[in-house]
Amino acid sequence: MRVLVTGGAGFLGSHLCDRLIRDGHEVIALDNLFTGSKRNLLQLREHPRFEFIRHDIVNPILLEVDWIFNLACPASPVHYQYNPVKTVKTSVMGTLNMLGLAKRIRARVLQASTSEVYGDPKVHPQPESYWGHVNPIGARACYDEGKRVAETLMTDYHRQNGVDIRILRIFNTYGPRMAIGDGRVASNFIVQALRRQPLTVYGDGSQTRCYCYVEDLIDGMVALMAYEGPDAHEPVNVGSVTENTIMELIAALQDVVGYELEVLYKPLPSDDPVRRRPDITRASRRLGWQPRVSLFEGLRHTVEYFRTVLADETSIPKAWRGEDP
Repeated sequence: MRVLVTGGAGFLGSHLCDRLIRDGHEVIALDNLFTGSKRNLLQLREHPRFEFIRHDIVNPILLEVDWIFNLACPASPVHYQYNPVKTVKTSVMGTLNMLGLAKRIRARVLQASTSEVYGDPKVHPQPESYWGHVNPIGARACYDEGKRVAETLMTDYHRQNGVDIRILRIFNTYGPRMAIGDGRVASNFIVQALRRQPLTVYGDGSQTRCYCYVEDLIDGMVALMAYEGPDAHEPVNVGSVTENTIMELIAALQDVVGYELEVLYKPLPSDDPVRRRPDITRASRRLGWQPRVSLFEGLRHTVEYFRTVLADETSIPKAWRGEDP
């Protein structure tokens, strides 16, 4: 296959490019480098089946490909709230452009959606049939509602134009190549722990998340894209089902780094979900997918990566440090 990965220089996008190259595909990574970094793609820069294009999907582009993985969008609160209008435009106009491209060239397109479409859920765990509980005017709405509209566009292009779509709802994912200043709990805690700083806990630390290691997530993404069932256009949750409180995550990280970690408590941000866990019945039955990497093992690999990055902080892109890109 000839494959386009939008957001290809990002955390998930770069891992997906690696996987697709290993699987024998030709890969075009497209990214505007707002939050992504070419550093994530250095291992592929001389590969004969890999190409990088700097481009913003808010603007149309014409390419000839068989598959499109649409991952382009700031995915952490720090980044998607930096320019909320731009975030909405990326989700809506960008998805429209990718769907228009897919329609013209008859490509299959996968939308990287998110557990944020469920908002602060009133159903637990969250099945794909749950419509969610989202504040449409909250600080997180630019991302939450943008992704919900992207799913609407995907589904309507499928109904109206017969576009071959896939929708993946991604739950908390962590691993190497996360941005240092992205505001996500796993990367925040790891960086603070390695710098011997207090770990910032919002609320009392009792809120829960399920942490999926990046390799497991990419396995699920590729499996969904390749899935050929009659129900392939329906959304599919992919994420870990092991629910951990924030304090349990800290305990696991403490085991990995080998020293005691101090905690600094701050107020819980608005619209921050208290509990989140996916129902992965669809992924299991349709794709044969289950997460395999334990939290301890995944944290160990991620800590090793951040040790290397922090050893040379002058090379870290501004967006990774939480500064203006």
